[in-house]
Formats: sequence, structure tokens, C-alpha cells
Amino acid sequence: MGGLRRPNTTGVNLMRKVKKKNKTSSRYSKLAEMVDSEKLYDVTEALALVKQTASTKFAETVDLAIRLGIDAKKSDQNVRGTTNLPHGTGKNQRVAVLAKGDLAAEATAAGADIVGEEDLIKKIQEGWKDFDVMLATNDMAPQIGKVGRFLGTKTPNKKNGTVTDSIGQTVKEIKAATRIEYRIDKAGVIHLPVGKANFTEDQLGENIKSALDAVIRAKPSSSKGRYLRSLTISTTMGPGIKLDPTLATKFSGH
Repeated sequence: MGGLRRPNTTGVNLMRKVKKKNKTSSRYSKLAEMVDSEKLYDVTEALALVKQTASTKFAETVDLAIRLGIDAKKSDQNVRGTTNLPHGTGKNQRVAVLAKGDLAAEATAAGADIVGEEDLIKKIQEGWKDFDVMLATNDMAPQIGKVGRFLGTKTPNKKNGTVTDSIGQTVKEIKAATRIEYRIDKAGVIHLPVGKANFTEDQLGENIKSALDAVIRAKPSSSKGRYLRSLTISTTMGPGIKLDPTLATKFSGH
């Protein structure tokens, strides 16, 4: 006689997983039914819809994804930069600044969360990362190499304006969450936060207009053909709503 067999609970566990999955996706499915997946919406219509699909108890972030008609592998088609949103992103940003002397005092007065030089470098080397954005003044730029491998994408650089002597103004813009950075990923897509679901449609629209204007102005001269291939707007937990690239371009003023 064989030993006692353990009951096969694979099917039960699978049913539990499916049930749990269905429970979390039923809300999303209902929201997705509100969106015509085949339609390309104009910005105004999409904004009214995106606010309807924000169903959580917290103020979801509204994100804009832009797929560009560029070759992300070519260095001369690297699209990146910073721009200011008139109504900000609604997110509180913690700012660290590498600076000394008068510029350090200026950064502190502007509201930077932490300001330092060698002491801040040592803190980062020891693993401290409790900040969202790091800035550096030009005279501290040679020291950035000491913390680059610890900071990754947060490493300050001149291309995106995070190495600057206009330190007070830059800190204020970031703390007010009006300043955002954009860059393409490996697939040639830019992801941008353009506000919160509790913003008005006008506020979201003006933010999107500024974001699109910046991205369009950053078009590489070597990029040929359609530049804005596709655009999708969504809340953190909501379905994607496709925008008409032609209408979105006109909306931005181009």
C-alpha cells in the first residue's frame, strides 16, 4: 500500500488567484468600458473622460505617454529636457543641493530640503537617498562623479538643467512642482505627469499644452516623418485614453 497522498490543492489555489485577480480587475473593466479603445480623442474630450475614470479615494496622478517617431538608438535623436507646468504636478518634491558659500545660502532660502558639499557627498555615498531631485551648482560639478553611481538617473547634469547657478529659482520651481523633466526611454516613449485627477479640466489642459509644446520644440532636426506617433492619457489606476496626434499638435499651438 502506498503512503497517504497529499490532497491536490493546485486547482483550489488557482481558483483563489483567479478570484482575487477578477476582484481587482472588475473595477478596471467597468472603467475601461467607458473608453472607446478604437477612437482617437481630442484633448478636451479626453480630459473630461479621464476625470470620470479616476475612481480611487486618493488623488490619482494624470500621466501623458508620448510615442515619438525617432530612433532612440541614435544619439542625435535623444529627446530630453525640462519645462514648467503652469499648475504644477501636485506632487511635493524633496530637493537636495550640492552647493557652497552664497549659492548654498540661496538654495536654503529658496526652500531646499538639504544643502551641503563634502558632507552631503559622504551622506550619499553611505546610502542616503531620501530626496526626489538633486541639484548642483557649477563649481560643484567636478564633485558629481563621486556620487554618480549612487544616484543613477538622479545624477545632476547640465542638459536637464539640474547643474545651474540659478539655484534659488530652480529650487523654487521644483518645490512648487511646476518644473518637470522629460526624456525618451529605449522604446522612444516619453512619460510625463501632467497633474492630479482633482485638478480642473482647464488646469490639466494648460499643463498638457505646455508639456506638448516643450516636447515638440525639442524635435531633433534629424527626425523625419511624423514626430508624434501616438499619445495616451490616463490616471494612475485608470485605463488609457488615446489622443489624436494631429489634434493634440494643434492644441499645443503648433
